[in-house]
Amino acid sequence: MALNRLFASLTITPSLITRRSIHVTAINFASHPDIMKPKPGLGKSYRRIVHFPDQYTVKPLEVTNLAGRDPESGRVVAKGIGGGIKHKYHWIDWVRDGPTEGPPQEEKVIQVMEDGCRTAHIALVAVGAKLKYILATENMKAGDIIKSSRHLPRIPVRANEGDAYVLGALPAGTIVHCVEKVPGQGGLFIHAAGTCGTILRKQDDRVIVQMPSKRMFSLDQHCMAVVGRLSNIDHGTTPIGSPQRNRWLGNRPRSGLWQRKSGRHGRKIKPPKPVKEITAAAKGALPAVRMTMCP
Repeated sequence: MALNRLFASLTITPSLITRRSIHVTAINFASHPDIMKPKPGLGKSYRRIVHFPDQYTVKPLEVTNLAGRDPESGRVVAKGIGGGIKHKYHWIDWVRDGPTEGPPQEEKVIQVMEDGCRTAHIALVAVGAKLKYILATENMKAGDIIKSSRHLPRIPVRANEGDAYVLGALPAGTIVHCVEKVPGQGGLFIHAAGTCGTILRKQDDRVIVQMPSKRMFSLDQHCMAVVGRLSNIDHGTTPIGSPQRNRWLGNRPRSGLWQRKSGRHGRKIKPPKPVKEITAAAKGALPAVRMTMCP
């Protein structure tokens, strides 16, 4: 297949094909591979590959750092990624399930820890004989009891931080995270550290939720959401501190991209504009009015 594409890219006639023309064409073809550049929102990561097992486990998973390269061709696709400390990956159970009738399911927080593969902290939770990881909330600590339920009551419930209920069961003004897009699919929205959404109002069987970006989504009232704000609030305001720590985080240097005076993305410093003199308009004589009897 690649050979056919190579010959198809030749711009000369078959009678004039020589060894040199094939060599030059092959070099040009290898220098410009057909690689799809990543686009925002598609969810494809060129930072690492996580080796997931067949069944869910709380055992830390092995990862392979890609350093911004395409896993198939090995060529650099994302130029801002490179190096970084290799962290173990903790598998998050995004589905907070619970009973549809009766009292909610109780879960106990065993441990709250940091995770190098995401910004928010994670919590190890015990549900009966099962262990799983979830995203930790702002004030979550070991020993807390959290609840999960898919029951849609007639009167809104008074939920505590870390509890998971359907959107229709929570009152307006509640801050939430890990909101489902489709009921039963698992928490898809609001995963970053220190972020949260707000339930604004209800319209029939829909619930309006405002995201951290101030955009409002109308979701089904049976979508699950976790109450509270995500942990590690100071993540966005903590300075990196040194260029070496930035390399530990897996970010390549970007010197020269921004300059205040003459840079491509910089703010151009220009001299102030001259004083603009503003005067009142001169009053002239009013135009003469000629009265006639014709309409």
